[in-house]
Amino acid sequence: MAIADDAHYMGRALELARQGLGHVEPNPMVGCVIVQNGTIVGEGYHQQFGQPHAEVNAIANCGDASLEGSTFYVTLEPCCHHGKTPPCTDALLKARPARVVIAQQDPFPRVQGGGIKILRDAGMEVVVGVCGDEAKQLNAAYRKRQKTGKPWVIAKWAMTLDGKLATANGSSKWISSPEARAEVHRIRGYCDGIMVGSTTARLDDPLLTTRPPGSRTAARIVFDSQASLSESSQLIATLDQAPVIVAVSSTARPERLERLRHAGCDLIICEGTDHAARAESLLQQLGERGMTNLLVEGGSQLLGLLWDQRQIDEVVAFVATKIAGGSDAISPIGGHGLTNMEDALQLQSTTLRTFGDTICLQGFTGFSDEQSLR
Repeated sequence: MAIADDAHYMGRALELARQGLGHVEPNPMVGCVIVQNGTIVGEGYHQQFGQPHAEVNAIANCGDASLEGSTFYVTLEPCCHHGKTPPCTDALLKARPARVVIAQQDPFPRVQGGGIKILRDAGMEVVVGVCGDEAKQLNAAYRKRQKTGKPWVIAKWAMTLDGKLATANGSSKWISSPEARAEVHRIRGYCDGIMVGSTTARLDDPLLTTRPPGSRTAARIVFDSQASLSESSQLIATLDQAPVIVAVSSTARPERLERLRHAGCDLIICEGTDHAARAESLLQQLGERGMTNLLVEGGSQLLGLLWDQRQIDEVVAFVATKIAGGSDAISPIGGHGLTNMEDALQLQSTTLRTFGDTICLQGFTGFSDEQSLR
């Protein structure tokens, strides 16, 4: 049975868990708080993939103190299987708390209620669901990958106040403020991949690196069915800084594939007779590689394709206080679009922030029935 203070202590555990963003993927972010006689005696969170989990770190934080009769607050069901680390349920059985309060059950098939059962069978009171919605939102990317096998897709763009990604002749540097561009690099720093389409790669010749480096080194991905990426591109010139993945069709010309392989690119062959099928194939293969967060930075055709296919989970749109005009200037989302405005999607859990003179709107689509707090 939940008690009044449970939400308070679980809120602290969630704060701790968020510190793992970009460090623990493809594992979930998890925090743990240990309370004894109304006082927090230990805290911990999962700090790095392959290293001890939150519960073990929290117990270590307590030193040699006895934890018998205490209450553990954990944002995710303790694991009960041997992976890169021993089961966390073993650590809890040794600590012998009276209560274990868990925010959410782990959707990972090798856990999925098994940890809860072990603790209850040992005679502990186990409460599940305290701050459950917040915990699910925190690990939305992990949950989506467990559910669908695909990474969490973040669509990012910068546009003028009148909704233009560039002028009619393609000029786009710079729409957003330096402060906004710094925020983009922060987001890049916790993502596993940064993707653009072949047209953006050709026209903008982007670096897609994270400056300064973040907690992860994201692979630069080009959705390029015909393997047209130039050997003289900045992406290939900076292969020593971050890998480059070129997602190509199985019908791409063999000599082009060999040219990119020779240059050092990693090729993903995407099956399918159209862009939509190839995009689905790519996302599945990126998920199989362990990618959890994928940042898509354009262009309009790629974003429109993913939007039409309901593949986008999160939107981060930077709106500058500038007006470009031009009927031929492109907008962020291409594709087929809608016939009726009444069918337009309303983003969920939106937030507004300012970075210099640029407004940042962030929200979630709900396409995968998950959301995320960032």
